[in-house]
Amino acid sequence: MVVTIFRNRLKPENVDEYYEWAARISALAKTMPGYVSHKTFAAEDGERVTIVEFADEASQRNWSTEMRHVEAKKKGRADFYTEYKLQVCAVTRESVFSA
Repeated sequence: MVVTIFRNRLKPENVDEYYEWAARISALAKTMPGYVSHKTFAAEDGERVTIVEFADEASQRNWSTEMRHVEAKKKGRADFYTEYKLQVCAVTRESVFSA
């Protein structure tokens, strides 16, 4: 499994438009081969973290280079984010507990 961690902060003047784009890109991600899941969390200080899981590196790479996703990333840099950090990680061990 490959996990992408996307930490970011939004420009306050474009938040409504950002959420419109985010909804479309989220729906698109779910259609990609190898997609497992994604979730976004927001901290009190305004930082947001999205965790995206794909089955393997090839699936993650296909998502990264998907034309509409590339367009959204360009739009994000130009209009939505004040900053971001992206990390792509291979899962080397996983432990799951469910009561």
